[in-house]
Amino acid sequence: MAKPNYQFEKRQREQQKKLKKVEKAQRKVQATQLPEDADTQAAQDPSLAQNGEPSGPSLM
Repeated sequence: MAKPNYQFEKRQREQQKKLKKVEKAQRKVQATQLPEDADTQAAQDPSLAQNGEPSGPSLM
C-alpha cells in the first residue's frame, strides 16, 4: 500500500487558498471600480440623469 503524500496535499490546499484569495481581491477591485466609473461618467456629462437618459424637456 502506498504512503499518503502529505506535502502534496498541503501544497494543493495552499494553492487553492491562494487562488481563492486572489479571486476575492479581483472581485473587490472590480466592485470598487464600477461605482467610480458611473460617477465619473455622470460628472463628465451633467445632462445625463441618474438612469443614464437625458434630463431635458420631453418632446411628447
